[in-house]
Amino acid sequence: MEEKVVAVIMVGGPTKGTRFRPLSFNTPKPLFPLAGQAMVYHPISACKKIPNLAQIYLVGFYEEKEFALYVSSISNELRVPVRYLREDKPHGSAGGLYYYRDIIMEDSPSHIFLLNCDVCCSFPLADMLEAHKGYKGMGTMLVIKVSAESANQFGELVADPATKELLHYTEKPETFVSDLINCGVYVFTPDIFSAIQEVSSHREGRANLRRVSSFEALQSATRTLPTDFVRLDQDILSPLAGKKKLYTYETMDFWEQIKTPGMSLKCSGLYLSQFQINSEHLLASGDGTKNARIVGNVYVHPSAKVHPTSKIGPDVSLSANVRVGAGVRLINCIVLDDVEIKENAVVINAIVGWKSSIGKWSRVQADGDYSAKLGITILGEEVTVEDEVVVINSIVLPNKTLNVSVQEEIIL
Repeated sequence: MEEKVVAVIMVGGPTKGTRFRPLSFNTPKPLFPLAGQAMVYHPISACKKIPNLAQIYLVGFYEEKEFALYVSSISNELRVPVRYLREDKPHGSAGGLYYYRDIIMEDSPSHIFLLNCDVCCSFPLADMLEAHKGYKGMGTMLVIKVSAESANQFGELVADPATKELLHYTEKPETFVSDLINCGVYVFTPDIFSAIQEVSSHREGRANLRRVSSFEALQSATRTLPTDFVRLDQDILSPLAGKKKLYTYETMDFWEQIKTPGMSLKCSGLYLSQFQINSEHLLASGDGTKNARIVGNVYVHPSAKVHPTSKIGPDVSLSANVRVGAGVRLINCIVLDDVEIKENAVVINAIVGWKSSIGKWSRVQADGDYSAKLGITILGEEVTVEDEVVVINSIVLPNKTLNVSVQEEIIL
């Protein structure tokens, strides 16, 4: 009998992507386009390559109507069954998996992938599954080496260099533990459900005990978590480390977390370069004769109209119905649906929001520091930049008109 595999992608909810504003005001963060495709498309298309994949589940607490259209179109486009499961409330990364255990186990899978939607990497899932089968543990997590300075922003871990067993795990430690970090991509056997169940039962037992001991109740009333809220890192990975149950698979490719608009621009460029390897048909080409001159990796939606005298790239993504005028220069930017960029305008290191308009000879640019608050320029939805206006290192909220130049400002 063929072993079946299912994948679960955690997409979060509207209370989560607050650092993603103003871009998350009118689209759920998982549907924000990177390299011309929704953020969640990239893990979905990676899951499609897993042998014997039976189903992909998206789990989150957005309204179902926000995902219905995307789920049906991506299922048809990639010919892979995708289903959205809405949590009634946040259950934590492991609790959400457990909440839907009966649905996830419908196909009796031998393995379950768990991915976070807001990580950007090459998702080497098939290789990871092979390694996991060799380890014969309950779970395997994708890990990567980072600089010692940045490691403490993530879950740091120690793995046995020979067996790759996870020996120690700590979430965002105050002192340096290791330069190996957790990438937020896992594969488990169905035994993971028993491990989550144990955490819930243990917590329930302690809650009952507290009702008996009033002194302890006073002490811990402030820090009790609901019994059905289970975090994968603190509640599962840390306690099970060093027990021959969890193992690691190291990726040598790129990896980033997509928490802010700045990082989304960086990740859009990373995914465009990934298209060179696995989806070259999505990349535009042109030498400036009949089509615009294309430099480096560029995605142009089929409905976009781009003037042949413009020069686009590298790392540019143009969404549906974008209009680019004569002599325009675009570098390292995401231009969203229905934007018009008029003659001789320049856009560098920026995200241009839906239905915005950039006037003739205007410049919208930034210095391109992805982690700085104003390191890239962001125009919210329906922003108008009038002719000959310069916008540098600024964030402009939706429905604003700029008729004077601005630098390092947040326009509310």
